Amino acid sequence: MGRETQQLEKAPGSQGAGMSEAEWQTRVELAACYRLAAHYRMTDIIYTHITARVPGEDGHFLINPYGLMWEEITASSLVKVDVDGNKVSDSPYRVNPAGFTIHSAVHRGRHDAAWVMHTHTRSGVAVSCLAEGLLPTNQIALQFYGRIGYHDFEGIALDLDERERVVASLGSNVALILRNHGLLTVGASAAHMFSKMFYLDKACEIQESALAMGRPLQSVDAAIAQRVVSQYDELDQDDSEIGLEWKAHLRLLERLDPGYRS
Repeated sequence: MGRETQQLEKAPGSQGAGMSEAEWQTRVELAACYRLAAHYRMTDIIYTHITARVPGEDGHFLINPYGLMWEEITASSLVKVDVDGNKVSDSPYRVNPAGFTIHSAVHRGRHDAAWVMHTHTRSGVAVSCLAEGLLPTNQIALQFYGRIGYHDFEGIALDLDERERVVASLGSNVALILRNHGLLTVGASAAHMFSKMFYLDKACEIQESALAMGRPLQSVDAAIAQRVVSQYDELDQDDSEIGLEWKAHLRLLERLDPGYRS
């Protein structure tokens, strides 16, 4: 975990027998991501996923219990799976192995991608349907200038052979637009991954609104766009900066419902 991670109080009696503190902390943060995504309307009922690598356990990941809405997910309800999406610990919940195809590809192909988030938001899918993809026309979108990959649609992600192509499309980028499908972001921590998705989705919303006005778009000079993305890169390397944002999200959750920590 990066220094930006806020250590969250463990709910009494909630940590499973034999579970490490590192795994429990990851569970709490992952549950927080699901609850926040639900609050910000980035869900697709029970579909799409946010996953995290289990610290110290090679090839093990945490995923949402299939069938629960994101606002219902808690730290203890998350399911531990292997790289193929098979359960590796006792859980009363189902998992969706097919839904883990994209996530397993990224986790395996990018060592730094300990956290992976995939969404089907209205604006995200809308932009994924545009030939030009995300346009560098505003400050929020510019943080992804030259930092976003594109993956052509191959149908519902059920084919394991697609995993290598997904990783190749993502490359070293922090975000991926799955054409005709949705959005994906990665990060070394929950804070970095969630922040990228929050602002990528917002950039798509802004683009959708700008195009709907039917007026000429104001372009940004390439040199300025490169300067802005470099500024964002500097901010990304500042753990205290991203930490402030993440802690603000967590305070919101505490006000809404601290039950995600159970």
